[in-house]
Amino acid sequence: MNFDARDFRRALGKFATGVTVVTTRNASGENLGVTASSFNAVSMDPPLILWSIDKGAHSLATYQVAEHFVVNVLSNAQVDISNRFASRGEDKFANITFEEGVGGAAKITDAAAHFECRTWNVYEGGDHLIIVGEVVRYAYRDAGSALVFHNGRYAVPEPHPMLLPVNEQSSLNGRLGKHLLYLMREALAAYRGDFYPRLASLGVNDNEWRVLTLLADRGVLGVEDLARSVAQPIADLNDTLNGLQERALVVLANDGSVLLSEAGETLALRLLAMADDYEQRLFESLEPTEISTIKSGLGRVIERLGTTA
Repeated sequence: MNFDARDFRRALGKFATGVTVVTTRNASGENLGVTASSFNAVSMDPPLILWSIDKGAHSLATYQVAEHFVVNVLSNAQVDISNRFASRGEDKFANITFEEGVGGAAKITDAAAHFECRTWNVYEGGDHLIIVGEVVRYAYRDAGSALVFHNGRYAVPEPHPMLLPVNEQSSLNGRLGKHLLYLMREALAAYRGDFYPRLASLGVNDNEWRVLTLLADRGVLGVEDLARSVAQPIADLNDTLNGLQERALVVLANDGSVLLSEAGETLALRLLAMADDYEQRLFESLEPTEISTIKSGLGRVIERLGTTA
């Protein structure tokens, strides 16, 4: 069976994982780090973990012979760190606070957990190398939560609704139906379920929709800024951009910036017109003052939560 690599990655993205930065130090004493979501427990006795590195990675040779490495499990506040270590051509450790772990490998400050490892073995794994490490020290923080990767985007973990304690008496009289968080989640789920399938009529998926409309709205953006704004890891954003580039919808400039082609701008404007029309029909039963109140209120909630892009 022949696999479309981009579609295969999309299928794998249905399996939610954590996000890590694996660090080591080379023979010259230089700190190295790479973002990896391929981290897994292997054994409790002895305590073994594994991760894998692309054979095309610039730092492959160092990790292949490294005696020690540290797996830094990123917190949900460390999206920028994940994107930085997934990119090339910069001092990845600039302005990042860390301390030395086993073998001098960096332990990134405020990570959700650290696993300091001695390399146990390295195995062939197709276009990757599988690196197994024996954990010699570990630590974790109870406060906060870890960064999650799911459906090609960053996410954060939260308790499953079925596991939350319920006060039966206080749940009566429609309390849930009036709760802001519940209403926002239900509205977003309904929007995605009704609007996203319509994108197929113009030949795009939801990730491509976010990229095209953001570029139309904000103009030329660097890959890192774009990744942050659409909440996609750089590796997955690159897949999205490659697909758009193959269809001549975006242009990747030599300086790393991304801009719409003429065809891309035409399509993005059609997508925005579709969104405007959808919103107009969605709100047709509301008065203009009610619509304004909803939008301004949500804007204030977003500002209060500090989640503006």
